[in-house]
Amino acid sequence: MISSYSYAAPVNYEIDAGGMHASVNFKIKHLGYSWLAGRFDKFGGNFVYDNEDPSKSKINVNLDTASVNSNHAERDKHLRSKDFLDVNKYPTAEFVSTSITENGNDLVVKGDLTLHGVTKPIEIKAEKIGEGKDPWGGYRAGFSGDTSIKLADYGITYNLGPASTEVFLQLNIEGIRK
Repeated sequence: MISSYSYAAPVNYEIDAGGMHASVNFKIKHLGYSWLAGRFDKFGGNFVYDNEDPSKSKINVNLDTASVNSNHAERDKHLRSKDFLDVNKYPTAEFVSTSITENGNDLVVKGDLTLHGVTKPIEIKAEKIGEGKDPWGGYRAGFSGDTSIKLADYGITYNLGPASTEVFLQLNIEGIRK
């Protein structure tokens, strides 16, 4: 959907990563019985969006792996350890898009995810939430996307059981036009 405030050329946005209007969330099955959910509290990045030609769009997101937050201090300490994120060796994770295409009303964002020192291509199914002027004289655009990754693909091989090999990621971003 193109708003009446849309721009015909690519527009640069800074991700509003203060936690108020953006989030990077994850969930993984716990023993196959329930979901363990969490988020990364510190991240940032930018994106370029072109309403007329989404293929000219791109996104770059960096996150602080030590900011993992599963609402349980001891578990978070373990997630930061060498068994999982190894935050001392790999303090950041990064996603850089390689292509963005329209698929009906949705977007397909392909790119490279670097996590735990390993870079692999992933695909994010995304949707544009909206765009327009904000009450403070700025201009914003927001998107949401989902994907999943296999931990072993990124060298994270700690045995959580057969039901817990895949992590589902959700990225909700709101950008402020630069």
